[in-house]
Amino acid sequence: MSSRAARFIAPTAIALTLALAVAGCNTISGPETTGSIAAPSAPQSDGDWRASLDVWGKRYRENPGDASAAIAYARALRATEQYSQAAAVLEQASMRNPHSMPLLGAYGRALADTGQYAQALDALSRAHTPDNPDWRILNAQGAVLDQMGRHAEAQRHYEAALKIAPGEPSVLSNLGLSYALTKHLSQAETTLRQAAANPAAGAKVRQNLALVVGLEGRFDEAERIARADLPQAEADANAAYLRDMLARQKDWKKPGRTLSIPRPDAGT
Repeated sequence: MSSRAARFIAPTAIALTLALAVAGCNTISGPETTGSIAAPSAPQSDGDWRASLDVWGKRYRENPGDASAAIAYARALRATEQYSQAAAVLEQASMRNPHSMPLLGAYGRALADTGQYAQALDALSRAHTPDNPDWRILNAQGAVLDQMGRHAEAQRHYEAALKIAPGEPSVLSNLGLSYALTKHLSQAETTLRQAAANPAAGAKVRQNLALVVGLEGRFDEAERIARADLPQAEADANAAYLRDMLARQKDWKKPGRTLSIPRPDAGT
């Protein structure tokens, strides 16, 4: 599978790359009272991420207790698929800053990358408080719970996040995928369409919608959705990958079969 074709699924798979644009950051914003992290912009190309590795890696090595540097360095490590190292960096930084909720939020997401879901939930649970919940952390908790197969709990977390951030497309997208994982495709489509209608929604949301529409049997419509927002070459690769993925799941309705679809996204 080409790297462009892989774009359809990999960016949203929790076990591969957890990337939520609205939650990504290089710096800590404001007092450390929640797991929220914010930055003016994020690297986009491989070259940008490599440059970010150099810059933030140097700053982190000079001062391993610098929470901002640790978060940004780990984010670049995760973007370049160095998941174990990212978790190790955040573990060390968290030991030096045990009360930093942004660090705990980043650490929880990094643990999820490495499949340490119980530990990820523990870290994320300490990244915000019941009296001051953070919708981004609730969203990440939901994504981890979905990865653990605890879909009803995951959906409650997404619903709680939406009470704080109504209409947030990243949360709606995760909720839609969670419905799809439990084979409630009509509910999944409705939720993903709501997410896709938001001007802030990215291409990933529409790609998730395309997959669900395809699973419902509307292949032409699914391909049109999959091709949207992309240059021609990437659109062709996405459409080809969508067709292949749907072909491999043609018997998903049979008892005991599971859907192999993108997992909800825990963010960066």
